[in-house]
Amino acid sequence: MNICVIPARGGSKRIKKKNIKFFLGKPVIAYSILAALKSNCFDQVIVSTDDEEIKNISEKWGAKVPFIRPKDLSDDYTPINDVVIHSLESMINLGYDVKNVCCVYATAPFIQPKYIHLSYKELLKRDKFFCLSVCQFTYPVQRALKLMAGNTIEPIWDKYIPMRSQDLVHAYHDSGQFYWGTAKAFIKNKEVLSSNSTYIVLPSYLVQDIDTLDDWKRAELMFEVLQKYSKIRKI
Repeated sequence: MNICVIPARGGSKRIKKKNIKFFLGKPVIAYSILAALKSNCFDQVIVSTDDEEIKNISEKWGAKVPFIRPKDLSDDYTPINDVVIHSLESMINLGYDVKNVCCVYATAPFIQPKYIHLSYKELLKRDKFFCLSVCQFTYPVQRALKLMAGNTIEPIWDKYIPMRSQDLVHAYHDSGQFYWGTAKAFIKNKEVLSSNSTYIVLPSYLVQDIDTLDDWKRAELMFEVLQKYSKIRKI
């Protein structure tokens, strides 16, 4: 069976109750739950949480919460893979034969069911341990600057400054939406950001990290524009 794991702990610091904060009409975690359900990739969509309120809201929107995440896996420093492994082992202990797992982030309102499905097909096609959703940086990272004492700036990599943008290697980052992996790879704690993984590329207009209230507002504005555009032209 395939399972979706949505990590959603309570006690977020920068944005209070971030995982269930309302994003344009519904709790932000609802977007992740609904996208996972609509992808038709999963036998169960599970939310891993230590918080009763998150549990109740997640179940209201169609997810399952068959176990409560322990406190020692619910702090600011717990690696996301440890949460997924705990969820996977919990499901195995409940008697489920899990083959593949998709970790979907709780604050990913731009997530699309079709990309979850496409990444699953890519995982099977490439015969890799993992498949990540990635996005291209919109500006060449090789031209990054650092701020120095005395209000001056310096390039981080001097050698790239004279080069044309088209001659620089494209750089990509994790989209912060979801990634697939085989159950065996998770159990063995294989490295994700490595040659063990394949990928699908998401368009930049569907990617926005949400870590601060400023990010949240930007995401809402982007989402509203996207919704209006979608009524005119199917994306």
